[in-house]
Amino acid sequence: MKTKIRILIMTVALMLLMSSRATAQGMPVYDNTNFISLVKQLLESGKQTAEMIKSVKFLKDAKEAIEKVSSVVQQLRAVEEIAQNNQRLINVMQNDLQDILNSPYIKPEEIDKVMGSFETIVQNSLDTVDFIDEVLSSDYLKMSDAERAEILKAKELESKQMVSNITMKTKRYRDIISFRKMQDKVNNRETEY
Repeated sequence: MKTKIRILIMTVALMLLMSSRATAQGMPVYDNTNFISLVKQLLESGKQTAEMIKSVKFLKDAKEAIEKVSSVVQQLRAVEEIAQNNQRLINVMQNDLQDILNSPYIKPEEIDKVMGSFETIVQNSLDTVDFIDEVLSSDYLKMSDAERAEILKAKELESKQMVSNITMKTKRYRDIISFRKMQDKVNNRETEY
């Protein structure tokens, strides 16, 4: 019980000492210059935010414009690649096919077959060019640039495949001619026994 009384007396004494210090603080002072500078900072921050929003909108518009240009560039590259592949086909038709057909090792009944295989590839190439002209010149069912670029990319792959096919056929016919030429030399060689 004595300890409880001692604790109670100590608590009361501490409260009295603390209360005397609390009154020594005085009255709070209001400084309106800090408030004015805070308002100025908020206004400046608002202006900066508005400028940043304008910049973001400008960058977004610029990004969309770049994407449109990129799509057009992809379309042009695909068309250019298709044109180059068609030029390769024409070169093969002008040079290699003429050499194959003029070879004495191609039989007359094989000429129609050789011509037919090359004509199919060339006709497919011409159809591709017509289709590309239709896709690029009209809206072609109101396609977006991305859809148009996708179709052109597919036609570009077809064009590469045609070049590959005609190159393979040319090589095969040249191999046949080479084999028949070698066979002719073996069969008609002079023997000196």
